[in-house]
Amino acid sequence: MLTELTAACEVLGDAIGATDPSLLSGVDCAEMVELLARTEKRSAALRVLAAARAARCGAHKSRGFSDAARWLADTSGTTTGEAKAALDTVNGLEQCPHTKEALMAGDLSLIQAREITKTEAAVAGSESKLLELAGRSGVGTLKDSARRQRLEAEDPVELHRRQHKERHFRYWVDEHGMSRGSWALPPEIGVPMCNRIDTETDRLIRESRRTGDREARERLAADALAKLIRGGGKPNANRAELVLVCDISAFQRGCVEPGEVCHVIGGGPVPVSVAREMATAAFIKAVLHDGTRIETVAHLGRYLNAKLRTALGLGEPPLFDGAMCAHCDRRYGLQWDHADPVANHGPTSYDNLRALCWPCHKEKTDRDRAAGLLRPRPPTAPDPP
Repeated sequence: MLTELTAACEVLGDAIGATDPSLLSGVDCAEMVELLARTEKRSAALRVLAAARAARCGAHKSRGFSDAARWLADTSGTTTGEAKAALDTVNGLEQCPHTKEALMAGDLSLIQAREITKTEAAVAGSESKLLELAGRSGVGTLKDSARRQRLEAEDPVELHRRQHKERHFRYWVDEHGMSRGSWALPPEIGVPMCNRIDTETDRLIRESRRTGDREARERLAADALAKLIRGGGKPNANRAELVLVCDISAFQRGCVEPGEVCHVIGGGPVPVSVAREMATAAFIKAVLHDGTRIETVAHLGRYLNAKLRTALGLGEPPLFDGAMCAHCDRRYGLQWDHADPVANHGPTSYDNLRALCWPCHKEKTDRDRAAGLLRPRPPTAPDPP
């Protein structure tokens, strides 16, 4: 078996080395990417399974490594942390046979398998739904769903106590003299801080588009963080720095029961006692969910009033996990798009509005204009001679 695999790898290696993408058509290159991606996932799965078997047999020691993760990291050109996570994923596959089958078939990446096995270990019976989600959504959506399930499986009070214990802020100077850092904060502190940075980043992006001096979002986010620290930046009255969702019955009772929620949008579950304390702060919008149909929130015109904007920011019911782009699942730089454009008499309603990131919004606007749903773009003046 090993001899056959070795020969097959040699043939594949020779074929890869002899292939020049610049000599192929765009369609052929797209097909090649999809083929190699699937092959790469299957190869990575077998590599890690073999590494785990080698580690159990102590074969890494004969290679001069006392630690299996360090051996795998050195061999595969990854970090020790990535190698350890891969080996942990293999251990979790014993309880997730369907995930293992999908991984070996090239339908899953190691990252996706890691999320599924971790969640199955914390929430028994979650494997099948996460596998289905992985087949139709991106890695980000899978991670969000898996994390939410793991957090919801924990006792909120114990979870918050652990979060408070694990808070930290570290900083250092890198080789270029740049200040770098790492931080971790509980959701009721970290989420509003990140929302303030996002709000200022979005403002800087709009400003850069007007001036034509565009920069990557992460660079403008660094500028936004600097303004926040220096006490600058312009507040946005239409955007809450923190949105809390809690069932009214749980809020009144003081604890959640099965089927009820109490969490920070973009953060995760919090104890009802913390929610009560947070609800007294001026910068919080508290949404006490009692089953009211927020679909009925609508009015004429393009402007989104505060009630409608808050309802949209909750995300899809019943999870209310925050808004994301309806096309690519991105969670930042979002704009509210009228599915049926206002120019085509579409209402400004909960049912007719959805979040789109700027690139997806632009593509949708172009499609609407091509379909005759929008007014033609005004002609541009000719360039001066």
